[in-house]
Amino acid sequence: MSTPSAPFSVLAEALRARLAVIADRDLYARDPNAHLDQLKHASARIDRATAALPRPIDGELTHFLKGCSYQKALAWLERNALSEPE
Repeated sequence: MSTPSAPFSVLAEALRARLAVIADRDLYARDPNAHLDQLKHASARIDRATAALPRPIDGELTHFLKGCSYQKALAWLERNALSEPE
């Protein structure tokens, strides 16, 4: 059984993975094509995770995702969808 935050957790992990690829300057310097392939894979993972989110998706989160503001999207998720209820 999945929890209500499970789709958001999957998206958060996909965002973290893409941000890690972006930060991997060594791979970019060593093998730009492999770096690009990893970016494409990470972006596809984000697209799949976004498609699995419950609807409607918050407008602010949608704005961040459409604008590829992945750090802001991740921060939004951590504040709003992944935080423990009080």
